[in-house]
Amino acid sequence: MAAWEGNLRKVIPYTPGEQPEGAGIIKLNTNENPYPPAPAVMCALREIEAGSLRKYPDPSASALVEALAAHYGLQEEQVFVGVGSDDVLAMAFLTFFNGAKPILFPDITYSFYDVWAGLYRIPYERQPLDGSFHIRTEDYCRECGGIVIPNPNAPTGVAKPLAGLEEIIKANPGVIVIIDEAYIDFGGESALGLLPKYDNLLVVRTFSKSRSLAGMRIGYAFGSRGLIRCLQDVKYSFNSYTMSVAALAAGVAAIQEDSYYKGTLQKIIRTRERVKAELGKLGFSYLDSQSNFIFATHPGCPAQELFEALKQEGIYVRYFPKPRIDNYLRISIGTDQEMDVLLQFLGSYLKKKTKQ
Repeated sequence: MAAWEGNLRKVIPYTPGEQPEGAGIIKLNTNENPYPPAPAVMCALREIEAGSLRKYPDPSASALVEALAAHYGLQEEQVFVGVGSDDVLAMAFLTFFNGAKPILFPDITYSFYDVWAGLYRIPYERQPLDGSFHIRTEDYCRECGGIVIPNPNAPTGVAKPLAGLEEIIKANPGVIVIIDEAYIDFGGESALGLLPKYDNLLVVRTFSKSRSLAGMRIGYAFGSRGLIRCLQDVKYSFNSYTMSVAALAAGVAAIQEDSYYKGTLQKIIRTRERVKAELGKLGFSYLDSQSNFIFATHPGCPAQELFEALKQEGIYVRYFPKPRIDNYLRISIGTDQEMDVLLQFLGSYLKKKTKQ
């Protein structure tokens, strides 16, 4: 080993979902929105003046912060924005989790949490979900260095009732509690209404899922003025110009055209519920997802086998070779046409398998 290698910071990186390209591909593996962004977003992007691109973007992202604050009925000082919720969450980990006590998050959850903890050398403990893949409130009502709870959770899609979340926040006044609401628009109860009661609560969201802007990388957080000010201090010590001119314009336009976003949400929710029922007819078991994906398993066919068979057919879903969930597939909700192709293939494949 070279001498300099002893000074490297080594972590096990996050593994993103595949991004296949090509004609005929049905991509149901990364929880993207199957519908295009609001028409106003594309208009806003076309109207960007060429001259503005030679200049640095507004470091305070004031236009987007103002739009978010107005939309959600908050003060601008309660809003933080970043390059996707991953950026916002990473900044939150770096800012708020600096004690000797371990932070707590579920054992089955977004796998970036332990990556950030490892990167920033934050001690952590995974709290096991119960046998039905639910977060147990009592596991988080104890001494710790901070808490991160995704609601709804991923990859399970299970949402925790607001009363349970509040019990956890109330039991931990001395640390920051982050509620990651990347999927809250598809179901579940938001913790946003708890902000006036708890100054240790940070609610994190994204434009990537419900607002069809994964390619723009826009994330945001709501919290008390004190929390947001601390986040801003760390951001300006790390990278002042995080949001691009295009992302800021797209984000403001997406907020302003709210009716379009609500319409696509309802389409996805209707499709999700229909596909749940159809999967049940095919013999699948699934969790009651309140997100834009379904976490499903079949008693007669291993998940990895189905994953590979679907991939050969040009249908991409997500498979996690991890304890407790290695016989499940996470299936993002696509258009009705895409989901019909998926269901037809699964029906044919399972029918052939039973005849073997």
